[in-house]
Amino acid sequence: MSRRYSFSDDGNSFEDLETSLDKALNHASNNLFSYTNTSNGHGNGSRTNSQGSAGAIPLATMASYPGDGSGHGMARSASAEHNDSSPLIASNLYANHNRSFSSSASSLNATARSLSMSSKRFLRKALGFFRHAHRELSSNGDRLRLSSGDAALGSTSSSQRFISPRSKSTTTTYPSNAISNAKYNPITFIPIILYEQFKFFFNLYFLVVALSQIIPQLRIGYLSSYIVPLGFVLTVTMMKEAGDDIARRRRDREQNNELYEVLNRSSPSALSNEIKLIPSRNLKVGDLVRLHKDTRIPADMVLLQTSDKDGSGEAFIKTDQLDGETDWKLRIANSASQSLTDINSLINNISLIVGNPTKSIHHFNGKLIYHPSSAAGSTSPTSSNETIALTVDQTLWANTVLASGTAIAIVVYTGVETRQAMNTTMTGVKTGLLELEINSLSKILCFTVFLLSVVLVLANGFPLKSTWYIDIMRFLILFSTIIPVSLRVNLDLAKSVYASQIQKDDEIPNTIVRTSTIPEDLGRIEYLLSDKTGTLTQNDMELKKLHLGAVSYAGDTMDIVTDYITSMLSILDSKPSGSMKKRDLGSKVCDLVLTLALCHNVTPSYEDEEDEAAGIVTYQAASPDEIAIVKFTELVGLKLYKRDRHTISLMHLATGKTFDYEILYNFPFNSDTKRMGIIVKDSQRDEIWFMQKGADTVMTTIVNSNDWLDEETGNMAREGLRTLVIGRKRLSSILFKDFVESFQNASLAMHDREATMQKIVSQYLEQDLELLGLTGVEDKLQRDVKTSIELLRNAGVKIWMLTGDKVETAKCVSISARLISRGQYVHQITKINHPDLAMNQLEYLKTNTNACLLIDGESLATYMKFFKHDFFEIVVKLPAVIACRCSPQQKADVALMIREITGKRVCCIGDGGNDVSMIQCADVGVGIVGKEGKQASLAADFSIDQFCYLSKLLLWHGRNSYKRSAKLGQFIIHRGLLISVAQAVYSISSKFEPLALYQGWLMVGYSTVYTMAPVFSLTLDCDIDEHLTRLYPELYKELTLGKSLSYRTFFMWVAISLFQGSVIQLLSQQFQTVKLENFKTMVALSFSSLIYNELIMVGLSINKWNKVMVSTIIITFLIYIGSVPFLGEYFDLEYVSSVSYIWQVAVLLAISLFPVWLSQYINRKLRPPSYAKVQTD
Repeated sequence: MSRRYSFSDDGNSFEDLETSLDKALNHASNNLFSYTNTSNGHGNGSRTNSQGSAGAIPLATMASYPGDGSGHGMARSASAEHNDSSPLIASNLYANHNRSFSSSASSLNATARSLSMSSKRFLRKALGFFRHAHRELSSNGDRLRLSSGDAALGSTSSSQRFISPRSKSTTTTYPSNAISNAKYNPITFIPIILYEQFKFFFNLYFLVVALSQIIPQLRIGYLSSYIVPLGFVLTVTMMKEAGDDIARRRRDREQNNELYEVLNRSSPSALSNEIKLIPSRNLKVGDLVRLHKDTRIPADMVLLQTSDKDGSGEAFIKTDQLDGETDWKLRIANSASQSLTDINSLINNISLIVGNPTKSIHHFNGKLIYHPSSAAGSTSPTSSNETIALTVDQTLWANTVLASGTAIAIVVYTGVETRQAMNTTMTGVKTGLLELEINSLSKILCFTVFLLSVVLVLANGFPLKSTWYIDIMRFLILFSTIIPVSLRVNLDLAKSVYASQIQKDDEIPNTIVRTSTIPEDLGRIEYLLSDKTGTLTQNDMELKKLHLGAVSYAGDTMDIVTDYITSMLSILDSKPSGSMKKRDLGSKVCDLVLTLALCHNVTPSYEDEEDEAAGIVTYQAASPDEIAIVKFTELVGLKLYKRDRHTISLMHLATGKTFDYEILYNFPFNSDTKRMGIIVKDSQRDEIWFMQKGADTVMTTIVNSNDWLDEETGNMAREGLRTLVIGRKRLSSILFKDFVESFQNASLAMHDREATMQKIVSQYLEQDLELLGLTGVEDKLQRDVKTSIELLRNAGVKIWMLTGDKVETAKCVSISARLISRGQYVHQITKINHPDLAMNQLEYLKTNTNACLLIDGESLATYMKFFKHDFFEIVVKLPAVIACRCSPQQKADVALMIREITGKRVCCIGDGGNDVSMIQCADVGVGIVGKEGKQASLAADFSIDQFCYLSKLLLWHGRNSYKRSAKLGQFIIHRGLLISVAQAVYSISSKFEPLALYQGWLMVGYSTVYTMAPVFSLTLDCDIDEHLTRLYPELYKELTLGKSLSYRTFFMWVAISLFQGSVIQLLSQQFQTVKLENFKTMVALSFSSLIYNELIMVGLSINKWNKVMVSTIIITFLIYIGSVPFLGEYFDLEYVSSVSYIWQVAVLLAISLFPVWLSQYINRKLRPPSYAKVQTD
C-alpha cells in the first residue's frame, strides 16, 4: 500500500522512514559484528565477542531526538550495558582481556572494525543530513500552510487554545521555535539553483549543447570547450548563492542558540523548580521565561510579571524591527499574575486561553485564568476560577526587545506561528527589464543559428546525405558561441560593480543596495509612487496653530497662550466647578491646553536621577503628532512630569505646583477609529472627565453642534497643517459606573471583542462632547524636495503621492513640494461611493491629460472595485496623481495596476511600516530611514536617508548602470557573433562540412583571458559628466525609451559582426588558403585578428578613458602575445614570428575596422545623440 507524504503530524512518513532506516542500519551493524566475531572462532553470543568490538558505538545512540537538550544521546541504560548483542563503548577496561588471537584473525578483526567505524560515521552523517532536511521541509510546509490561510498548526477544530505552565503535552503539539531565513536546504539547493539558471534561454541552450557532446557522433573538438564555460557560470552562481545562504544560516544559528532562563522545565522527580538555560530554538508553548533588559523576545509571549519598582507591572518594549516604529511601547502585566510572589504560584495558579495565531500585531484576544490555591490542581479551563481579559497590552511579540527591567512571560506562539513570521513575506527574485530584453534577443540568435545550420546542410546539394540530421546538429554546436554563455556572469558581475559605486558615493551617504539584481532599472523608471509623511516631509512635527472658534493663536500670538497658562491657577479657581455656563476666553484656553496635556499616550522618561532632577526629559510615543503637542504644552507652561499605568502628573512651570490625575481608562489611537480618548479623575476636584481628540471626519459627529469646525479644518489643511479636533465631557458617577460594567463584559468577548468594546465606548462616552478647539501641526518638507521633484518631473517621471492624510493637507503639501506645478488644474474626485456617478467624473481627464488628479481613498476603492482598468487607462497618462486617505493595501494595489496596465517600470518610495507592501510590489522599491524606523528600509531594494538622494540615484547611477550594461551585453554578443561568422565562412569554404575552425583552448581563451577584462572595463565608462544629468534632466527620457539596447541597435551590431567576421576569415583564407597544410597558419592569422579587432573595438567605443581601461587593454594584449609561444598545437609559430604575419594582420584590421569607424563617425555628425549635443569637453 502506498503512503502519502505530507507535512502533517498524523502518519508522518518522514518520521516512519527515518525510524525504519535507523533500525535497519542498527540491525545490519549488529549482524556485521556477529559475523566478524563468529569468523574469528570465539563462539556466538559470548561476552568475548562483545569485547572484541571495542571502539564501536551502537547506532541507536546516534539517533538522539533533535529537540533533546542532552546532546548526542550517548547515555546508556543499565540493561543496555549487559546486552550481548550490542557492541560496547570503547574502554580501557578490556585492554588486556583475552588476547589469544592469531595475527591473521586480529588483522581481519581490526579491518572489520575500521570498516564498521567508517560505515557508521558515514551513516551518522547521512542520518543527520536526513533529519536536518526533514525538519526544514516540515518547517516550510508549516509556513506554506499558514500563509495559505489554513488552520493553525497546533489547533484542532476549536478557535481557542488552552495553555498552562503545568502541561507537558504542549511540547509535541506546536511548531518548533527555530528560526530559518535560509532560501535553500540541503535537498532543494541544487534543484532551485539549476531552475533559476536554466529558466533563462541562453543557459538552457548551452546545457543542451554541452550534453550533446556526450554523444560521439556530435562531438566537435574538445569536450572541455563546451563544459568548462557552462560549469564556470554555474560554479560562480552556486558559490555566490551558497555564500549568501551560509551567511543567513549563521545569523539564524546565532539567534537559535541564544540562551533563555526557563522556570518550569524541572523533572517530575525534582523537589523544587530549577532554572534551566534553554536555547531559543527549543522553547515550547507553555514555557515560563525570565527576560532581562535589552533581551530579544524569542517567541510570542504574554507578560505575567515585571520588576517594576512600584509593582504596577509596567514594562517597555522596542518594536522597531516589527512595525518600524522607533518609540517604546508600554506593556502591562495583569494584576493577578503580578501579585504572585514565587515561581510555584505562577506555575500552579495561572492558565491561559488564547485564540489561534493571526497576522495582526495590533490585536490580541485571550483570557488569563487565575486558579485559587484550593483549585490550583485543576487544569480545566472551565473550573470556577477568576477570568481576566488579555489584550495586546499584555503581549510581547517575537523579535521585539525588552527595553526596561526584568520580566517573566509565558510562551503562547512559536516558530512560524509568531506574528513576526506570519508577517514575513518571501519576496520573489526580481528580474530586471534589461535581462528580459537580452533573453528575447537570445531567442532571435538561436533561431538564426538553427536557420543557418539548415541552410548550410541544404546548400550541400540534393540528394541529402543519410546523416543530414547529424550535420545539422553539428552545425548547431559549432555556432553555439552565438549564444554567449558568459553573458550572465558578466552582467551579474557588472551589477556588483554598480552596487559598489552607489554605496561608495559620498554625495548620497549611507545608501545601501539590498537587491543587486536590478540597478539598470533605476535608469528606466517612468512612474514614481511616494508616501508623504516622512518621505516628502521630515516627520518632524511642530504645533503651529490653535483655534477656539472665535479666536486663533499662531506665531507671536502664542505668547498670549503662555500668559493665560501662567495665571492658570487663578483662572481655574475663579471658575465654578464643572460650570457649563459661558466662560471667558482665558478659561477656554486653559481648558484646551489642560486637555492637550492629559489626552495622549506620551510617556516621559529620564536617563538617570540626575536628569530627572534637572528636568531633562525624553518623550516616548507612537505618533510624533502627540510628542509635538506635549512639547507645546510644556513650552506654554504646563509640563508632563510623570506618567505610569494609573496616574499622570502635570507640573505648572510658573509656580512649580503639580496636578495629579488618576487614569481610569485609556483608548489608544488606531487607523480604524481615527481618534484616541482617556478617562481621568481630577484628584483635587473629585471630577471624572472623558477627553478625546481625533480627525475631523470622525469627531464632527461626536462633538456638540457648531458652525465653524468644517470651515476652519479646511483652512488649516490648505495651510499644510495636520488637524486634530479636541473635545471633552464630564461623567457623572452613575454614568461612569454603568459604562465600567458594560465595558468589562465586552472586554471578555472572544469574538469581535474590539468592535464590541468600541460600541460601548460610543454608546456611553462619545455623545455630545464639548468642543474645546482645533490644533494645527506642521510637518516640514524634507531637504531639497522641491528641486528633486522638479528634476524628476522634467525627466519625464510621472509622480503619484499616496498618503493617509486628508485631502486638503495633501493638496497643500503637493503645491508646496511642486508636485502640482503653478497654474496646473487640479481635478478633485472625493466621496464617490456609488458606481453610477464614477465614470462621469473622469470625462474631463480624457481630454485634458495635463491636469492633476486629487482623489480620496473612498473614491479610489469604488474605481478599483467597479472600473479598475478603465480608471487606470485614463489616469496613467496624467503627470501627477494625489491619492489621500489610502490604506497600505490600496497603495500596493495601485502599484500593481500601473505595472499591469502600462508595462512600464514603477518605483515606490516610503519610510514607514505601512509602505512595505507598496515597496515590495514595485519594480524598484526605495526605503527611507526615518523616524518611523527601518522597516521600509529593510524591505526595500535600495535604502537612502533623504528623498533628494533619489534624483541622483535615478538620473546618474540609473543612467550609468543601464547604458553600461547595454553596451556590455552588445559587446559580448558581438564577440560571440564574430567568431561564429568566421566559423560559418570556413564551413562554407570547406564544402559545407561541419568542421571546427577553432578548438580547445582557443575557444575557452577567446571569451575569457583574451577579451573579458577589456570588455568588462566598459562598466566604468560614462557618456556624459554628472553635472549635466541635473542640468539637462530631459536626457533621462531617452533611457526610458530603451534605445540603448533595442532591436535597431541589436541588428546594427549583427551587421557589424557579419562584416568584420567575414572580412577577417575571407582574407585569412585568401592569404593562406584552406588547405590542410596551411590550416595552422590560417588559424593563427584569423584568430589573432579576431583578438586584436575586439580590443580595438573596445577602445573605439569608450567615451571617457581612465587608468583601468588603458591597463586592461594593454595587459590583455601582452597576455595574448605572451601565450602565443605555448599555442604550437593550434598555430604555426614560425609564421607568427615572420613579417608576413604582421603586415597581413595589419591589412585585415584596417579593412575590418576603418569602414565601421567611418560609418559611426558620419552617423554621429549627421544625427548626433541627445547627450552629444550637451556634452562639453
